[in-house]
This record gives sequence, structure tokens and C-alpha cells, in this order.
Amino acid sequence: MQAASPSQFDAAGAGGILLGVMLACIAVGALVGWAAGSVGIGAIVGAIVGIGMGSWSVYRRYKDAF
Repeated sequence: MQAASPSQFDAAGAGGILLGVMLACIAVGALVGWAAGSVGIGAIVGAIVGIGMGSWSVYRRYKDAF
């Protein structure tokens, strides 16, 4: 049995990275929104930023797999 290559694509790992980064951005956005007076708007802005950051993180992790 051969060990998996570190550059091999893993869909579950990519989803975990995407979800983790997105949740972290939402949490930071909610904290900034709370400090500014609107937790909801901060969480929405964090989610928008999180989609881009999560996609970029998955790309950076798996860019050699394709």
C-alpha cells in the first residue's frame, strides 16, 4: 500500500479548510461588528470576506494537486 502524496487532492480536507476559515472570518467580523454596534452586519461582512479567504486558502493548499 502506498502512502498518499501531500499534493494529492482531498475533498474532505478542502471542505474542512474552507469551513474553518469561513467560520473564523465570521467570528472576527462579528467581534468587529459588536465593537462598532452591529453584530449582524459584522457577521455578514465576515462571511463575504470568509468566502474569498477560504477559497484562497484551499487554492494555496492544493494548487500542486492539479
